[in-house]
Amino acid sequence: MNESILVVEDDFNIQELIVEFLSSQGYKVDYASDGLEGIQKFKQKNYDLIILDVMMPNLDGHSVCKMIRKNSNVPIIFLTALNDETDQVKGFELECDDYITKPFSFNLLIKRVEAVLRRSSKMTSCDFVTFEKLKLDLNTYTVNINDEVIELTLKEFNILKTLIEKYPQVITRESLLDSIWGYDYYGDTRIVDAHIKNIRKKIVLPYIKTVKGIGYTLEKDI
Repeated sequence: MNESILVVEDDFNIQELIVEFLSSQGYKVDYASDGLEGIQKFKQKNYDLIILDVMMPNLDGHSVCKMIRKNSNVPIIFLTALNDETDQVKGFELECDDYITKPFSFNLLIKRVEAVLRRSSKMTSCDFVTFEKLKLDLNTYTVNINDEVIELTLKEFNILKTLIEKYPQVITRESLLDSIWGYDYYGDTRIVDAHIKNIRKKIVLPYIKTVKGIGYTLEKDI
């Protein structure tokens, strides 16, 4: 196990416990105590995963996530005491890959970490999925449109990949939650809508069609 993880958490006791636990599981773990330090660490090294607290001094987790997403699709797990549904939806709109609320068990933490890392590592060389002008590279998890590379988060990429592979089927929001998140998730399906919204902004092509009351499908450009 060689995956490297950055833990950004301002509560020293929680930070220490997370670092010790992940290290005991074989992960290479670095840590930061606030958002600014987290950004500095992120710029110095390529991490496989970032565990990011939301409420921190100097620079909060939401701001850190925005800055990271400008040039990286590294998996991000938000760790926070904010457990309101709207807070979770906001986190996914900021393109995080998972969301854990405090207090939490370390068994849950490790399962979430393993799930996110497992999804991010499922890559096959020189393998592509295409639809109209879209070309999805399953090795680099990027989307190519007319020779322009579009960066998507891991969940955005997998949602688009699923819609292409299942075309012309209509995929329900519940089905996307179950297949993309990779474990039983009982949250609001608006999380899927937030990810679809981000995909549409990035690819700027009218392929994704909303089927009212059901979910999504793809529609060819006539």
